[in-house]
Formats: sequence, structure tokens, C-alpha cells
Amino acid sequence: MGRNSIYILLLLTGLFPACEEDETFFEGPFHVRFTEEIIQELESNTAVIPVSVHLVGPQRGENIRISYSISGDAREGVDYEIVGDRGIVVIPRNESFGFIDVKLINNSNNILEKHNIVFNLESVKPTDLDIGFGSGVKAGKEMTFTIIDDCILGGSYTGTHEINDPPVEGIRISSTDCIKYRLENWDISIFSFPDVRDLFFTDNGDNTLNIPEQDEETLPTEFATIRGNGVVNPVTREITFNIELMDIEGSPVVTLKYIPE
Repeated sequence: MGRNSIYILLLLTGLFPACEEDETFFEGPFHVRFTEEIIQELESNTAVIPVSVHLVGPQRGENIRISYSISGDAREGVDYEIVGDRGIVVIPRNESFGFIDVKLINNSNNILEKHNIVFNLESVKPTDLDIGFGSGVKAGKEMTFTIIDDCILGGSYTGTHEINDPPVEGIRISSTDCIKYRLENWDISIFSFPDVRDLFFTDNGDNTLNIPEQDEETLPTEFATIRGNGVVNPVTREITFNIELMDIEGSPVVTLKYIPE
């Protein structure tokens, strides 16, 4: 479209007022439903994970109590636990959301599988509210929480260096085969210019670890090469790494510890 055509179009737009759009309000049936129908989480996630149930309709001046059932192949007490009142979720008065709190149990054994928790909304009070929306299999009445198995060393860690250095929380270790791992940040107050510095290591299968020679891309080339080894406490899963800074004079070795969160 040429500039003149655009100019004429703008003039015409100014001459004719825009049509007012009718606001559309949802008039029912008012109901409760799961906010999400699918959730996936690694079993090494240590946080309490909220499964949201919400009210579709005006807020109420009374608590809304919803009962739910649980099925699926995930094992309660082995793979997960429900925090709080099992089987009941409450949307507090004058609010729109209630939550089923799920705590995962990390029972990793290097067998990578998936297990499902299936939640079904069964009944609701006040009884004038519906459960899910639509006829037949109602949308939002059921949700599936998939627990993804993690490797033994996978998960979130707190890293420490020396006694006086502040610990660094939320460091992830991940793997796709439970042999080769990626540590997302190994530099715990070692260098004066902070950065996120990852490294790769191998689980030898006997509570020892190997850090093959590798170049740290965030460091200047004159001291970028590292290598090392480590050990795992089989009871606490605490990891200790000895990292050799190969390009620095004297090849100093720094000892770092990673504590599971």
C-alpha cells in the first residue's frame, strides 16, 4: 500500500467513529476447575508445588470446599505426599483460587521413568456451583501431574567454598543418562569477577567423580583450563570437588562442596 493510500485510510478512519464493541460477560454456569490440566516436574524439585483450582464466576462470601480423588501409578508416600488436608481443597471466601500442595519425594535410582498423579474433582459446596465446564467429560475436572524421574546426582544444591564465603543456593546438576552430568555453576567465590561457570563431570559408579580437562569459556584463555575429581557421600549425597586450575602458576587446586537442598 502506498503512502497516499495509507494517508487516505487514516483520514477515513478519523471521519467515521469506531463501532463500540459490546462487552461480553460470562454468565455461567459458574463452576470450579483445575487451572492447568497438565503439570510435569522432576522428582528432585524440593519445593512444594501448588496445583491450582479456581472459581470461574464471581467471588463468594463463603469458603468453597471441593473434594477430589487421586489415582494414577505414582505412589503416595513413596513418590510424593500431599501437604495439608488430603482430598479437600478450599477456595477461601472473597478469593478465586485454592491449591493442592504436592511435595515430591526424591527416590532417584538412575532408572529414568515417569509416574502420574491423576486428580479428579468430585464434589463442591456450595452445591449451586458446577464442576468443570461443558457436557460429557467436562474440561478442567481432571488434571495429570507427571513426576519425571531424575538421576541420583541430579537436583538443586547449595555450593560452598571456604568458611567465610557466602554459600550459593539453587545450583542445578542435571543429566540425561545418569553418567555424564552438567554442573551449572562451579565458581563459588574463586574469581574476583563473578559469573556463572558450568562444568561437565562423569559419575564413575563407585562414589567417585571425574572432571575431564575442559576450557571455561567465561575465563581469559591464559587461565581457562580446568580438570579435577570428586567424591560423593552415598548417605547425604553431598559432593566434594577438587578442581585444578591448570593454567595458573602452580596449578592450584580448589575444593568445593555441594550440599543437596
